[in-house]
Amino acid sequence: MPRLPKLTPDTLQFVLLSFEGPDQYSMAGGLGVRMKELGLELARLGFETHHIFVGDPKLAARSKPHKNLTLHRWSRWLSAHYPEGVYAGEESKLRDWNTSVPPFVAADLVRPAAQQGKATAVLTEEWHTAHSACLISDELWRSGLRDQAIILWNANNIFGFDWIDWGRLGYCTQITTVSRYMKHIMWSRSTNPLVIPNGIPAGRIRAVPAEAVHSLRAAVGSEELLFKIGRWSPDKRWNMAVEALAEERLRGRDVSMVIRGGIEPHALEVMHNAHRRGLKIVDVRLPEKPGEAVAALAELPRADIYNVQSFMSDEVISMFYAASDAVLANSGHEPFGLVGLEVMAVGGVAFVGSTGEDYAVPYLNAVVLDSDDPTEIRVALQFLREHPDVREQMRKEGRATADSFTWKKIIEDALIQKLKYVAVRQDVRATPWPLMDTAGYEGGFAPNQP
Repeated sequence: MPRLPKLTPDTLQFVLLSFEGPDQYSMAGGLGVRMKELGLELARLGFETHHIFVGDPKLAARSKPHKNLTLHRWSRWLSAHYPEGVYAGEESKLRDWNTSVPPFVAADLVRPAAQQGKATAVLTEEWHTAHSACLISDELWRSGLRDQAIILWNANNIFGFDWIDWGRLGYCTQITTVSRYMKHIMWSRSTNPLVIPNGIPAGRIRAVPAEAVHSLRAAVGSEELLFKIGRWSPDKRWNMAVEALAEERLRGRDVSMVIRGGIEPHALEVMHNAHRRGLKIVDVRLPEKPGEAVAALAELPRADIYNVQSFMSDEVISMFYAASDAVLANSGHEPFGLVGLEVMAVGGVAFVGSTGEDYAVPYLNAVVLDSDDPTEIRVALQFLREHPDVREQMRKEGRATADSFTWKKIIEDALIQKLKYVAVRQDVRATPWPLMDTAGYEGGFAPNQP
């Protein structure tokens, strides 16, 4: 059995590569949030961390939000011509990225770390970085540094899969993904990725004040409250949620639903369906402070659906998560299902799909929906009405589940352990690098030992 590397802040640095990042310019979806939170948690744990992303052209090329975290804003000269956001001018940015990032990573990040006796874990994300991950591997081989870096490429979704050379990517990197559901999808690409789950910041696990919950429910005025947030995409099963609400109202249930979508055109179909079913819709813009948001809701006329058309702060979203009888995160395709965990973190009741939500256990910590039939939502709601003890137990178990998926625990219990395995597979030989055998013995590196 090969001895395993001991990966600590003294022996390992991280380099994160993703088009999206923490700048508002660079945030287009969940990837930007993931990378922001992952980078910060690695830094808090003491790892020297570099994050390269397509950043805001108006901000500095480099900045340090934490003493151990350096942000590298790439392609700023191109982004200046595309102020709309990270994916504007996408092809030009991708060409610049593939040309300039690999030599920078090899010469400016991996080599200095190797000279200090540190290995580098290069974590690359989504299809935009797949080719550059291979180019980084090639650059390190030419520089005599390939045995100083562990290279991973991660799939958070299926976007861009047809653009990837899977054979080459699997040879140059270790492919990973975020759930067993995604792992099974990727088998069709003749690859068998490792699974490293997403995480949430520990600060999201908190109790929403009871008075805020009571005030919000009183402001809406219905006996029961549903909440749904996400992109206007058929994958999110908005029509399933609307149909379930319409059927509940038809049968005399005093239920209202607050929704927050995106800018996608599928909204037109969903709203048409709601109008067709006779549901009263009120459009609303909510302040970002919880108390002011509650006051704004209280001023509105009664409605079946409150369609929020403004930015919702994390504090306001968490308040809705905790106050709702059910948060409908009922997606038909969810690579991981981060919303469900965020709901659990504040003691909410999550209704999730059954794709990437590996953390969900039916009626222990969540309601798990297997179909797109709105009746399944209605049956679950009725069960929870009849069994309030189950609902309360789900809230407690959900918070415990969320606590086990904090970024700190994901890094320590999943990411670092998988990196040890990949270091052996990729024959990484950082020197000096303490090694630990299976009995826990630490010793120096012996390159000729198996």
